[in-house]
Amino acid sequence: MKLCSMTVLALAAGLLTVGPAMAQQQPAAAPPDLNAIPDKMPFNIPYGTAISYDRAQALVKAATDEATKRSWAMNVAVVDPNGDLVAFGRMDGAQLASVTISQHKARVAARYRRPTRAFEDAVQKFGFNYILTLDDVIASRGGIPLVEGGKLIGAIGCSGGTGSQDEATCQAAASTINK
Repeated sequence: MKLCSMTVLALAAGLLTVGPAMAQQQPAAAPPDLNAIPDKMPFNIPYGTAISYDRAQALVKAATDEATKRSWAMNVAVVDPNGDLVAFGRMDGAQLASVTISQHKARVAARYRRPTRAFEDAVQKFGFNYILTLDDVIASRGGIPLVEGGKLIGAIGCSGGTGSQDEATCQAAASTINK
């Protein structure tokens, strides 16, 4: 019992020593100046004609093909510029809680006209917790706007894996439109 306690104390001391050293190795990103007034509106993508059902289905297929290739079980949602669902796919074995999360990510990417990663970065990298008070925000990557001809036609959201897996799955499908 005494040996176990000593081992735990030694591990804890090691973590306390390594933690600050690792933090010093990674320079913190400078937060944006919230008082700066940009000349142009950020993320000011004009709205276009909503993505069609057939194209939305093709995006679901492209995303699920990418997920299958990587052995990931995903939920994939495609929405119109207002964030309303156009097409959805749930792969066998995909996490059930992620059904609504994928739709939420797509809706936020469409309504705010930016990838949901922008919200994740604002909270995680810069500590802008006020972002979480905005209506309908989700601060988790995996939602990507669909822009064709410079106009927003919808968004895609993926969920079921880690944020990076969700984002990679969405990006594989979105890249067929976002060029």
